[in-house]
Amino acid sequence: MENEYTYEDAFAELQQIVADMESGNIDIDSLSANINRASQLIAICKAKLTSTEDEVQQLLAKLADDQDESPDDELVDIT
Repeated sequence: MENEYTYEDAFAELQQIVADMESGNIDIDSLSANINRASQLIAICKAKLTSTEDEVQQLLAKLADDQDESPDDELVDIT
């Protein structure tokens, strides 16, 4: 399910559910379904954030490794 939604789409739907709850636009009969849906959307957002964080950490580690392996062209012998 999480691949069907972008983070923005899931978050926007979650915000709409919260806004409807706060304004009283959700009747008591559908409250449980909306809370269940909100829980699913939170899981989607969390998975997307975790995945993105992992990707960023991997990229930063790769950049650090690449920087460590490259020769330092700026060193000048002044002796």
